Amino acid sequence: MNDADTTPIYLVLGATGAVGSALSRRLAARGGRVVVAGRRLDALEALADEIAGVPFQVDARDFEQVAEVFDEAGRLPGVMTGVANCVGSILLKPAHLTSATELEETIATNLYSAFATVRSAARALRRTGGSVVLVSSAAASIGLPNHEAIAAAKAGVEGLVRSAAASYAPAGIRFNAVAPGLVDSAMSQRIVSSPQALRASLALHPLGRVGKPEEIAALIDWLLGPESDWVTGQIWGADGGLATLKARAKA
Repeated sequence: MNDADTTPIYLVLGATGAVGSALSRRLAARGGRVVVAGRRLDALEALADEIAGVPFQVDARDFEQVAEVFDEAGRLPGVMTGVANCVGSILLKPAHLTSATELEETIATNLYSAFATVRSAARALRRTGGSVVLVSSAAASIGLPNHEAIAAAKAGVEGLVRSAAASYAPAGIRFNAVAPGLVDSAMSQRIVSSPQALRASLALHPLGRVGKPEEIAALIDWLLGPESDWVTGQIWGADGGLATLKARAKA
């Protein structure tokens, strides 16, 4: 790290997804140096070219690969300030139809990647402090049919956030999570593109619409910034009221 350069460095894992790319653009506009990390090198390079960012190919489920990305980001000029893990997946199956392989993949993608991020972020930010944001789901706090695997994984993410926030508060490292409802993205197209599935999902969201990636990115952006400096250990719902409100029946 170059002590003379105080440019904030932000590391975004899962940067080429709908939320991750929207967040990366916001952080670049904030004036930060953005490290975009993910598995698709071509998409990473295109995003990096667009925002003058730094691309790194990584499997976020692999502890050592994640540690290497943090090491590389730490060598850039500037000060690492914020980390976001936007890696995720959706598996909509009841437990009796979910295979061991599907469960393992869901846990690895959503929980292992989150733990790998916390593990490396805690090491990288212990001297300077900073903010780390993970992504949970409304399914972690409200019982939704056919969400057993993803609900279990995301509930683990929420427990991880609270414990890490307690462990690393003395070092000035903040940990929070955002818990979306249904968001329009490539990951949710099986639902969004099906009129029947979409109607059923919208009926569960009191605000009556699907979320936008930019809305989730805006909340993560705020949690990464100095405006939220007194906020840690929280799960922030951005779900159209799904997890906490009962949708009113139409007359």
